[in-house]
Amino acid sequence: MSAQYTEDNIRSLDWKEHIRMRPGMYIGKLGDGSSQDDGIYILLKEVLDNSIDEFVMGVGKTIEVSIRDREVTVRDYGRGIPLGKVVDVASKINTGAKYDSKAFKKSVGLNGVGIKAVNALSESFKVQAVRDGQTKIVDFSRGEVITDNDIQESSLRKGTKVTFVPDEEIFKNYRFISEYIEKMLWNYAYLNTGLTIVYNGQKFYSENGLKDLLNDNLDGPVLYPIIHLKDEDIEVAITHSEKQSSEQYYSFVNGQNTTQGGTHLAAFREAYVKTVRDFFGKNYDAADVRQAIVAAISIKVIEPVFESQTKTKLGSTDMGPDLPTVRTFINDFVKTKLDNFLHKNPQVAEVIQKRILQAEKERKDLAGIKKLARERAKKANLHNKKLRDCRAHYQDLKHDRRLETTLFITEGDSASGSITKSRDVNTQAVFSLKGKPLNSYGLTKKIVYENEEFNLLQAALNIEDGLDGLRYNNVVLATDADVDGMHIRLLLITFFLQFFPELVKSGHLYILQTPLFRVRNKKETIYCYSEEERRQAQQKLSGKVEITRFKGLGEISPDEFKHFIGKDIRLDPVMLGKDTTIENLLQFYMGKNTPDRQEFIIGNLRVEKDLVEEETI
Repeated sequence: MSAQYTEDNIRSLDWKEHIRMRPGMYIGKLGDGSSQDDGIYILLKEVLDNSIDEFVMGVGKTIEVSIRDREVTVRDYGRGIPLGKVVDVASKINTGAKYDSKAFKKSVGLNGVGIKAVNALSESFKVQAVRDGQTKIVDFSRGEVITDNDIQESSLRKGTKVTFVPDEEIFKNYRFISEYIEKMLWNYAYLNTGLTIVYNGQKFYSENGLKDLLNDNLDGPVLYPIIHLKDEDIEVAITHSEKQSSEQYYSFVNGQNTTQGGTHLAAFREAYVKTVRDFFGKNYDAADVRQAIVAAISIKVIEPVFESQTKTKLGSTDMGPDLPTVRTFINDFVKTKLDNFLHKNPQVAEVIQKRILQAEKERKDLAGIKKLARERAKKANLHNKKLRDCRAHYQDLKHDRRLETTLFITEGDSASGSITKSRDVNTQAVFSLKGKPLNSYGLTKKIVYENEEFNLLQAALNIEDGLDGLRYNNVVLATDADVDGMHIRLLLITFFLQFFPELVKSGHLYILQTPLFRVRNKKETIYCYSEEERRQAQQKLSGKVEITRFKGLGEISPDEFKHFIGKDIRLDPVMLGKDTTIENLLQFYMGKNTPDRQEFIIGNLRVEKDLVEEETI
């Protein structure tokens, strides 16, 4: 019997119900804060964008941010929300000042949804506006007005203060990672010279924009000083790395970090190659021209169109109504400014040409090996020896699900078998290692194609020519937590840092946390990821409990593994410190033994007695 379809089947959700039921439509994926594109950071960004827009409009040179015990506070000194509209701005969809494009024609957020999504997805949300010697405070919870206070006299400086706590019903077991927030705030500072952001007492300020960005993020020496080019609505910074061979880009639109690039980045890469070719009068291969480039580009577009609500990829083809295309605008700028620079700085031009010729030689030397390697990778994939892929690449999944695409890199048949059987076949893939990978520190790119494991892993990720074609948003190292598993992790991280550092720098590499203990009685089972969690579980269950110490991933059944790679997955991001260079890091940990490393190991040894006590239950 078919289901009845009547008026009773149709209902209308109010704004907050819709946001809470379909949060992915508004903030991308949810996550627990372990990834930089998780929802809690999007909430912070949505609030910050409003404060940044005030600075762009010439009001408020300081923004204060604090995060303590999950409570986020953002205070700006802009004009302040009109007091009679505080409730509407925070809780009525399609309400805001940004529809007047004269006032906010180059703003990031134009749809009037951002701060409402923050409100709806927060267990508590407070907004305070101050202007004209008066203030108004409104308290919400999950989008519902709790307290609508009357307008009062105030001696506070004008501006807006927003305080919110993300809702744990939506964001399970979340945590804020300070490094992600600092990266976000530095980007705001680079793109808004003269703006001061204070985060938990730390100051973020830039005088030289994208030039500062590159200087602060360079990984080792460069071939020539940074080329810094600016004009109205566009800024570019360019140099070449001395040590790395991969391309590295930072791209922005209207102050938004477009981590997935878009039409502006594609246009810049094309314009750079064309300008260099024209300058030297040589039709160099595009990959040779761009090899080892480190560049940043920022443009301002009227009413930009992004490919998702999280605004990580620009889709606009035009700079605005009745304005040139993004491609034409960027090409004309680069052609004029970069060509002029190269003519005025022949020594830099000479260095760039030498780097191109070096890249050309390397490419030709590798051509035969790469061809054989591709054929080998294709054959291996056909026989499904190493990679068990997910369906995301063959189905039209929504954008928020594409952010979930994950490749687990596992060791051994038992571990890969458990993950394969328990994974989400739509978004999760498995790559199975055979034994320990090679220590690739100090080796050339040639080894990537000659070593079967490395070659097949590179092919599975599709990163040979950069991250443009990266097939998985999350690359997860799933190894045992014993000495051998740790060593495999280290060797894999070395491989990525040596040959594909952008995978790590762009926040795609993680380590899977799996439980050390299972504590259970007849009624309940608790999985514990540390000794402290194990002790707490014993206290909670009390009485007679069974405690299992997991020694390796292969011991965990597929039914149990579903808990650890599903919605409650715990991931530790692999991050580089701001002042850490890859070369120094690899030399210290993976180079030949040195007195410094021996001293480090001895200083960090845990005595055998302590380890035995930890194992004793």
